[in-house]
Amino acid sequence: MRVSELIKELNAREINVPDASRVVDGGYCGDFLSFVMQRAPENAVWFTVMTNLNVAAVASLTGVGAVVVCEGSKCDELLIERAKTQNICLLETDLDIFGAVKKYLEK
Repeated sequence: MRVSELIKELNAREINVPDASRVVDGGYCGDFLSFVMQRAPENAVWFTVMTNLNVAAVASLTGVGAVVVCEGSKCDELLIERAKTQNICLLETDLDIFGAVKKYLEK
């Protein structure tokens, strides 16, 4: 699935989308950052409620294709700025994590 399709499926707000044509594959759900660093596959969609600067560091280390902040959580300004400088795809959705993953998998 391309990031542009992901945005549409999740009715997501585009916080930073460096490449809407990027293909994402697989996923990971988690907020315990050390687990995410060890387990999130490259090019996956990471579903989380974490909104602080550390999200950018983990996304960069793992090479995830997109970070989806769920449950209506709003990204911290420092996270947004870092996502822009590191070309991290960052989205927000009002869906809970279960609902977001379900929509992602249905496509």
